[in-house]
Amino acid sequence: MSFIQSDDHKALVAAIENLCSRYDDDYWHTRDRDGEFPHDFHRDLAEAGWLGIAMPEPYGGAGLGMREAALMMHTIARSGAGFSGASAIHMNIFGLNPVVVFGNDEQRARFLPPLIAGKQKACFAVTEPDAGLDTTRLSTRARREGDRYIVHGRKIWISTAQVADKMLLLARTTPLSEVQKPTQGLSLFYTDLDRSHIEVREIDKMGRKAVDSNMLFIDGLEIPVEDRIGEEGRGFEYILHGLNPERILIAAEAVGLGHAALRKAGEYAKERVVFGRPIGQNQGIQHPLAHAWMQLEAADLMVQKAAELYDAGEPCGPYANSAKYLGAEAAFNACQTAVQTLGGMGYAREYHVERYLRESFIPRIAPVSPQLILCFIAEKVLGMPKSY
Repeated sequence: MSFIQSDDHKALVAAIENLCSRYDDDYWHTRDRDGEFPHDFHRDLAEAGWLGIAMPEPYGGAGLGMREAALMMHTIARSGAGFSGASAIHMNIFGLNPVVVFGNDEQRARFLPPLIAGKQKACFAVTEPDAGLDTTRLSTRARREGDRYIVHGRKIWISTAQVADKMLLLARTTPLSEVQKPTQGLSLFYTDLDRSHIEVREIDKMGRKAVDSNMLFIDGLEIPVEDRIGEEGRGFEYILHGLNPERILIAAEAVGLGHAALRKAGEYAKERVVFGRPIGQNQGIQHPLAHAWMQLEAADLMVQKAAELYDAGEPCGPYANSAKYLGAEAAFNACQTAVQTLGGMGYAREYHVERYLRESFIPRIAPVSPQLILCFIAEKVLGMPKSY
């Protein structure tokens, strides 16, 4: 793996930076206040062909790898867009990987081009209020009746459901009591988010107001059999193919957010004069910022390693999970250090670092807790007994 960006990677970064420059701090500050989805940002990325960066070329994608996708998401977050910008397109990059891998030709031709072109938006409907991270225990039920399934259930923390046209839905098609293993009997669907049978209730939350999070109440939703991805009962197996890419991307976004915070803190520290000298001349200011930079760069190396392994078809679970853990912790430290560097002004909305700090909790919490990542590493890498 090379640590030097290729000319193609440099060109990718430059193109994304140029696009993001149209959306300055004031734009994201306004989106954070009014909660409006960044439709124009999403549209510009679609028109430039970036929404399909890791999608197959025959369907309008660029056919690039996870390393390029992570580099793009890192650059978006680092521009100051943070998770408000990154989350607006996050689902495009990893979410439909099960459709790419396990869908049939007709499904790929029907589902992928509208998403890549920005004509449709999708959400990822897996998590449930009573199951949390124990996905095998989800209770949303899809009962087959002839050529369609009838679905009842609830989902929670579903991003972009306010603006989505489609959803990737995991539901139980065989009761838990009738399967040999809890991972069996779950089926995956990519289908219309039919609001006549789905109530979408937004959750008022701490940060990233521009990208909504929701509860879904599903009552009698009809899904045609042709919207089922792969075989009935193998949905859990299918969504696993999207988990490592998601961890890699969210880690890249976290590192980008941390660098955005450090940039703001560094600029302020060089300009703010107290006791006749810029505060950035004081080691008490310099050292925490330098430490935060080193943590971010170390996490970024893990992101690159995980992405390189994924693109090579090699096992990457420990590295993808480690990247997510390290990136999230480094981003949080960078953001809180930035707030402390600005002091009282760090608490003021106009300086943006408080927004970054609020958003830095997202990669720490989602899509999996840091504690479960530590359990995963202990069990799968160090050979410890399973603790949960």
